[in-house]
Amino acid sequence: MIVIRAKSNIVLGFLSFLALMALIAVEYSKTDVKQDWYNEKIAAAELSEKAANYIKEYRLDKGVFIDNVNDPNNTALIGQEFSLITTDRGNIEAKLTSTNPNFAAVIVQLLKDAGVKKGDNVAVAMTGSFPAMNISVLAAIEILELNPVIISSVGASNWGANDPYFTWLDMENLLYKAGIFHNRSIAASIGGGNDRGRGLSPKGRTLIKKAIKRNNVEFINEEFLESSINKRLNIYNKYSNNNIKAYINIGGGIASLGNTVNGKIISTGLTTDLSMKNFPAHGVIIQMGKKGVPIIHLLNINNLADKHGLKKSPVPLPEPGTGEIFTQKKYSITITLIAVVILVIVILIIYVSESKVHKLGSLITGAENEKNNNLIDLRKSMSNRINSKIIKFKPKKYS
Repeated sequence: MIVIRAKSNIVLGFLSFLALMALIAVEYSKTDVKQDWYNEKIAAAELSEKAANYIKEYRLDKGVFIDNVNDPNNTALIGQEFSLITTDRGNIEAKLTSTNPNFAAVIVQLLKDAGVKKGDNVAVAMTGSFPAMNISVLAAIEILELNPVIISSVGASNWGANDPYFTWLDMENLLYKAGIFHNRSIAASIGGGNDRGRGLSPKGRTLIKKAIKRNNVEFINEEFLESSINKRLNIYNKYSNNNIKAYINIGGGIASLGNTVNGKIISTGLTTDLSMKNFPAHGVIIQMGKKGVPIIHLLNINNLADKHGLKKSPVPLPEPGTGEIFTQKKYSITITLIAVVILVIVILIIYVSESKVHKLGSLITGAENEKNNNLIDLRKSMSNRINSKIIKFKPKKYS
């Protein structure tokens, strides 16, 4: 009869080996599983890459210098540190991260999570600060066949679309005329302080006005920020018949945010409830949120990349379809269950065997105790007899 003891080194070693084999089997069972809206995400990322490459080729044909240090992937979407239309400080790492075409897939996911459907109206606020992100948003909108109402602010932060002779509006119009995108801005403002270019030189403001004029879009140039906010709301409502299904904010445009603090308060990505927040000013994004419109806030780009498994400042640029937004590794449920069942069966066998050994040991111990007790009783009985005979025996007396 084979006796299996839990405290046996052989048994413990076997259990450890079996657990290790189970772990290896489960780990190697992982396979790539396509995420929701996989086909739409792939198409959007490919379209974003196509649009970015078109701009790059156009710029190279024009003999534009590309800084290989600040734009290591030679995208031509990273601008200068300073120019006449530079409005704010910008983070070059965030700008480099935004050039990943797979952000278009992230936008597809966010729009679908917001519940938008084909033909729905979406309001979009763009800035010159993130031209690559603007392209990814346009690509996602194109693939999902949405109806966007787009308003841009032309001024840009460091490293954005801050070439006064090739602003974001120029990029957008170039892609529109090439037939890559079928949507573009219908109105634009200068951007910067008060949405009117406060902080820019008169020449800088003039260059932006010329860019708005040559791209034939409506010029928003209200005296007060509140008026600029209301103007934008009126345009969104007019072109959507007061039926906006989502609001997308790209960058830190003051008319969209209302106050730069709001850009930090509102979470990056999708937000469906802004009612419990205490905002210092109510820009377009807050007004939309108060109406229950889902908000897609695209400002902290590195944080957005972390959330969706995209690399920050990638070199070289990832191919479309690369990243957890498309596929994720998942364990095989079947193999995992088999491994667990085998381990449980083996542990139960050892447990039952150990229980039998303990039971047998208890019986043997009980029998030995009973035998010992009988011997003790016998010894006591014999001792009592001997003592009693000794007491009864009396020696004879001789005279």
